[in-house]
Amino acid sequence: MDVHVSDTAGMPAGPDRPDPDGAPPEPLATYAPGAGSSPTGAGVARRRRRWLRWTAMGAAGLVLAAGGAGWAVYNKLDGNITKDTDAAAELARYEKERPTPLVHDAQNILLIGSDTRSGKGNKKYGRDRGTQRSDTTILLHLAADRRSATAVSIPRDVMVNLPSCRTPDGSRTRAQFAQFNWAFQFGGTACTIRTVEKMTKIRVDHHMVVDFAGFKDMVDAVDGVQVCLKAPINDSDARLKLPAGRHTLNGEQALGYVRARKSIGNGSDTDRMDRQQQFLAALVNKVQSNDVLLNPTKLYPVLDAATSSLTTDPGLASLRGLYELVRGMRNIPTEEVQFLTVPRRSYVYDANRDELVEPAADELFTRLRTDAPLQVTRKEPDTAPRDEQAEDSEGPDEYDDSDDYDSDEKPDDPSHTPSPAPTFRGNTAAGTTCE
Repeated sequence: MDVHVSDTAGMPAGPDRPDPDGAPPEPLATYAPGAGSSPTGAGVARRRRRWLRWTAMGAAGLVLAAGGAGWAVYNKLDGNITKDTDAAAELARYEKERPTPLVHDAQNILLIGSDTRSGKGNKKYGRDRGTQRSDTTILLHLAADRRSATAVSIPRDVMVNLPSCRTPDGSRTRAQFAQFNWAFQFGGTACTIRTVEKMTKIRVDHHMVVDFAGFKDMVDAVDGVQVCLKAPINDSDARLKLPAGRHTLNGEQALGYVRARKSIGNGSDTDRMDRQQQFLAALVNKVQSNDVLLNPTKLYPVLDAATSSLTTDPGLASLRGLYELVRGMRNIPTEEVQFLTVPRRSYVYDANRDELVEPAADELFTRLRTDAPLQVTRKEPDTAPRDEQAEDSEGPDEYDDSDDYDSDEKPDDPSHTPSPAPTFRGNTAAGTTCE
């Protein structure tokens, strides 16, 4: 039977029909056919409506608060980063002489560890003389397809051609043949970048500078990094005393470990760079295996430490810029994150300095410049004794590093086909366990 409602006469008051006596309409929840209205039902409905309103208001408040907190966190982290505008301006003056990028989407980032004693937490590592040198310099190449990354250490004492550079007081140095880390002392990051570009013919797309305190904070933010010591360490200069075996180093210990030279290994800068590379490989391994990048609770302290300690070019001086960089790297397998040192040997005129080994160094730079593949193999460093180093140099060892490179290429033979993937001495982020 079809029911057609055409008249509301005789129906009780409702939300769409006022009561003829002038009383407010009853909510639908209080109407039960044949039973009349229920005061108890009306009270429950009113309480439910009030609860719904307060719940909605509370939820909206939480959303706004969360959004505000998120924005505050973003602003804090974004504001932590120091933007290196001086270097950008200086590099812009020499744009015409800088190399042209050859491979779209490949990136080259210069990582500089400064030995400055100025700034919070750095004075205890020595007297602040108002100067700084590049204690560690690494050229990081990210392949265009983001399936591999290659980090190349540049020895601080390798002899190179330094360009004329602008000093902090506005004067200019003369172009000269000198040790590499003088570039940072003379003209900071801009001078260092120009020196690297002249030496390698590789365009440096971005740069990052971190000091002692920043390095320590980064290590502490990931709850330490594990290393394997084949022999005990007792180095008063590095403030480090550890027995042989497996250790998880905190920030202070890690800084001593990567900076120590005289009491660990053969005392050479080669041995120290190998140790730095292995430590960075272990750090990469820790970050990836610990799901740091996917866990906000773990990620925030890492981002806070990283952004607080970094001085970068304007292109990276924001959370968005760093995020884009990290996002491109997060899926690179650890076995495809490679570490090596540019092929070099003791400088023929000064055993306390280095020189590049050719054609090995040029082959390496060409591979990076053209985004071509290369391989690394881990090999124990030479343990031959060495002479005492010059006071201002923590550099070269006295053995010939020409065997750091293995290639069948014969550059003087034009008919020869270059090796598709030459092998260099180094290691990967996957090869950091105790053996």
